[in-house]
Amino acid sequence: MNITQESAQGRNRQRNELKDFLRTRRARLTPGDVGLPPGGRRRTPGLRREEVAVLAGVGTSWYIQLEQGRDITVSPSVLDAVSRALRLTVVERDHLYRLAGVNPPLVSGPEPDEAELARIVDHWAPSPAHVIDQHWNVIAMNHASETVFGYSRTEGETLNCLVAFFTDPVYRGRHRHWADMAPDLVAEFRRDAARHPDDPGFGRLADRLRRASPEFAELWARHDVVSRPQRLKAVDHPWLGPLRFEHSVLHMPDRPGVRLILNTAGADAATAEALERISAGASGRLPVGAP
Repeated sequence: MNITQESAQGRNRQRNELKDFLRTRRARLTPGDVGLPPGGRRRTPGLRREEVAVLAGVGTSWYIQLEQGRDITVSPSVLDAVSRALRLTVVERDHLYRLAGVNPPLVSGPEPDEAELARIVDHWAPSPAHVIDQHWNVIAMNHASETVFGYSRTEGETLNCLVAFFTDPVYRGRHRHWADMAPDLVAEFRRDAARHPDDPGFGRLADRLRRASPEFAELWARHDVVSRPQRLKAVDHPWLGPLRFEHSVLHMPDRPGVRLILNTAGADAATAEALERISAGASGRLPVGAP
């Protein structure tokens, strides 16, 4: 089977999925659910196609073709209207967009539950872990992350890992390959900013960093974009010595823009031993600064 045939089969599967998805969403609703009169006996449960079309403000023949999985042109506004008519959830609307071959809109998720996120990163101990929002503000961090990377908190100011990377001498100084990491971080931040063109927070943060850091200003002017969810990270700690981490970024689907940053020792025995010492210090079994 060649690539063209595989692509055609993929489109057919997607259209069949679209057909079944719309049919089952329609079947779960009654006229009373959407403010319509009962309309007599029905051979099948749920709304009729004609009723969905009226509720969505689209032509009946067009909606029938959509539900049949026909190759027709759809727009985001029409898909939104169908979503409202069928009382779709945010996740279901996103699924409808993808089945129709349209990029779903970016949506704001619920406010992060900081207590829940704190429990997640604490359970990652003894390895460093923290959580950032879409603007790279740190909203949860465990003891190991604070100890290893030297985050310094300022009273009344939100801790931002990108600001710390470029302006905090302690945090910056602990990254052995700072100059190699900096271009990727700026390119990742520019990628994030492009995904939220209506969010002024990205512009304000970029302006702040351009004024505070010549290195950031030079890298920002390159307009590079990149995505590196995994990398190796080397840290020179003042009393733990050289540390090496496998660094991973996990996105949280139910909270758009929120990311979990995990660092593991991997096969590096010296780093694993150092993390156990941090954990022992946090639990009171060792002085935190013990050599």
